[in-house]
Amino acid sequence: MVDEMSFCVKDVLQRPLFRRAKLIAGKNGWFREVRWVHILEITHAAPYVSKNDLILTTGLWLKRSVHVGLEYMRQIIDHQTAGLCIEFGTTIDEIPDEMLRLCDQYDFPLILFRQPVRFEEITQDIHSFLINQHFELLKNLEQFSQKQQQLILQSTDIPAILRLLHTYTGEQIVYLSAVGPNKYYPDVRQETADSINTFCNNKMKNFDMEQDNVWKVDEKHYILIRPVICFGQVFSYVGVILHQSKPTEYMNLLIDYTSKAVATVLLRTQFLEEKILRNQNELIQDILSRRIESEEQAKMRMGLSSPNEEKYLFIGGIIEFEHDVLKAGPERMETMNQDVLVLIRSLLKKYQLHHLMMMKNNQIYLLCAKEKMSGESGEWLKENIQSMIAGLKNFIESTLGELNFHVGFGKTRYRLLETWKSFKEAYQVIEVSQSVPAMRHCFFYEKTGIYQLLKALPQSFLIAFVQDHLGSLIKYDQDHHLNLIKTLSVYFRNMGSKGETAKQLYIHRQTLYNRLEKIAELIGDDYFEPQKRYCLEMALLGHELIRSGSTK
Repeated sequence: MVDEMSFCVKDVLQRPLFRRAKLIAGKNGWFREVRWVHILEITHAAPYVSKNDLILTTGLWLKRSVHVGLEYMRQIIDHQTAGLCIEFGTTIDEIPDEMLRLCDQYDFPLILFRQPVRFEEITQDIHSFLINQHFELLKNLEQFSQKQQQLILQSTDIPAILRLLHTYTGEQIVYLSAVGPNKYYPDVRQETADSINTFCNNKMKNFDMEQDNVWKVDEKHYILIRPVICFGQVFSYVGVILHQSKPTEYMNLLIDYTSKAVATVLLRTQFLEEKILRNQNELIQDILSRRIESEEQAKMRMGLSSPNEEKYLFIGGIIEFEHDVLKAGPERMETMNQDVLVLIRSLLKKYQLHHLMMMKNNQIYLLCAKEKMSGESGEWLKENIQSMIAGLKNFIESTLGELNFHVGFGKTRYRLLETWKSFKEAYQVIEVSQSVPAMRHCFFYEKTGIYQLLKALPQSFLIAFVQDHLGSLIKYDQDHHLNLIKTLSVYFRNMGSKGETAKQLYIHRQTLYNRLEKIAELIGDDYFEPQKRYCLEMALLGHELIRSGSTK
């Protein structure tokens, strides 16, 4: 059916008025698409021609010189016109060899009428054909769209949508999925599927959605590709295998419609799954409350096999959102939460992480499991989680605007029942990232470093420790607003470099000297000695936590 929708130079030559015409150069370009016919005799062609125009001329401009003729040809070639038709006998009787070579070089069709023809009859004939064809194209697209909508309303069957695309194109359809198996319509042999998979996987590593729409497989085969995008993320690709490098507009529209239809089905599937999987809240709640005694029972409820050996790695995490309730309103908040849940679940599927999710107020609890491969640590699990966080960040920035969120994940565990510890650690990660600017992009408990120790201390002990070592500086800052605490922190951080410290504090070096003298006066001039410095640095970190109120 797609052949009926393409009209190229080859088809033009089949029209009755072209029976005596001859293609004399640029024969490799006779598949160039023709969208309109334009009569043009002036030499400054650029403002008057468009892409895919077929130009009709008597060649009057050739009477001037070969140079002028070549310049005219370069203009219409640069504007990607479909081809040029020249009438012999009216003004010219020969075409320079330089022009023929130029047409062959750029595969630009040059058609010659050796007898006079009526250009208005040609334009009327082809324009009527193109208009009728365009009307048929719209009818077919409307029919295709209606059938697609029926399929979407009837079920969530992606294969049915792909089969419909095959029916309308007559070509091999390829479906490459990041969250499920790849599909081919019609079916292909396994070795062919493996070959296509390998080729496409290599191409997708550097895929550019703006430009890279046709992939060259070999000299005879091309893949017209479209990404399926949900929440700003690519979850699969729809492709059509072609035998020419330039797909028709009709083919482009068919595959565009299909990619959007698949995206709609994927989203609806995810929302349906979200409703079904809400009972997972109970399992996460039971793990947090430590109400499950059997590891085998816990794994069974999560849908995992329960061998005796440590087959899985588990990790618990929390994503906390800072919603502006007054600005967004409860309905908008509920919609945003739902979109975020669906996106996170889709991303976790994309990275092949088995998971449970629970939404509680403004927090999402995530429990992820991955089968442990021989000799591997949990780093690959964290890399996938890091990718999921990046995808969530991109979606929020591009779609939801100013929605701040914080992420924390605890340590990986070999037992599902021990993941309550991971959730507790995840809380601490979020508290540290909220209170310490330098830790804002810290997502994993292992990366919190010394804050693990500080968070483990009772608040009363930490307050007393800070007061013992920094109390005099804190009081002096409160009374005189001299910023001695920050000065000491930056001074330690720069390993005693006065120049760098003054630069980072945006103060004159003499001002820094005065502050350091006051610090020495208040806490002793031995504050840079190792043992005392260790205590002061610990107290400075503790002071930062206390000041933010995150030592609960």
